[in-house]
Amino acid sequence: MDLSSINPILLLASLIVAATPLLLAAIGELVTERAGVLNLGVEGMMITGAICGFAIAVNTGSPVLGLLAAAIGGAVLSLLFAILTQFALANQVASGLALTLFGLGLSSLIGQGYQGVKPPAFPKPEIPLLSDIPVLGPIVFSHDFVVYLAFFLTLGVWAMLKYSRAGLILRAVGENHDAAHALGYKVVRIRVLAIMFGGACAGLGGAYISLIRVPQWTEGMTSGVGWIALALVVFASWKPWRVMLGAGLFGGVSVLQLNLQAAGVAIPVEYLAMSPYLITILVLVIMSADRSRAPASLGKGFHAGT
Repeated sequence: MDLSSINPILLLASLIVAATPLLLAAIGELVTERAGVLNLGVEGMMITGAICGFAIAVNTGSPVLGLLAAAIGGAVLSLLFAILTQFALANQVASGLALTLFGLGLSSLIGQGYQGVKPPAFPKPEIPLLSDIPVLGPIVFSHDFVVYLAFFLTLGVWAMLKYSRAGLILRAVGENHDAAHALGYKVVRIRVLAIMFGGACAGLGGAYISLIRVPQWTEGMTSGVGWIALALVVFASWKPWRVMLGAGLFGGVSVLQLNLQAAGVAIPVEYLAMSPYLITILVLVIMSADRSRAPASLGKGFHAGT
């Protein structure tokens, strides 16, 4: 066992990279749930985004177009969920689970010809001067733009929900859709937009895994990140800043367990592999000790005639 082989600077930089796909998926699901919709299809949207982004990036040679295609792919798949739950009034839990199964199957079908294919390299521009700062530069200022996009997206969602009229309307729909409808707000339209935003974020998170974090296509490569994102939203009490903390926690533990394996720590690999999930759930349960309640209309169907 040689713990001196673990570089703390590289460890912290890797933490941010590992947290990014989870943060993207979770912040999109948070917006969806604050609108009163429970979409359990995050895993399916992430894996669909992963293969859509990978396929477009390989065929066009542009990873940026791949990310755009991933966001569109996730949003389109989420639109199927929106049609089922907002227009056909299907059960949200069953529809979300079906969406995950459909996404896993669809990605497996599309990805058959991409096993072993290397995607185009994603540019990692360094921020002048800032990236040269000792310690802080390599940790914070030497990442690809998607990392910063995830951070500013989280900041934007927090500001929108807390200070904007759009955020107030979204929260009103999530708390009491009948009252929001009585005030003249288009409940279904607002929820469909929230669902598609969540799908786009999940697709982007999936593509980040297949194009940047692990630049290859492997069937089922999201490995349950979508389910962790769902749990993260709940245990973070539907607060964006807590989602960011939880994503950092999961990313840190997952990276640490890989480093401990490489350092030869005498702990069974299976226990180390479980540790990110167990520790994340434990700490997030502690974080949610204030028992902040869910949006009152979460998971409830809405029909204008009722």
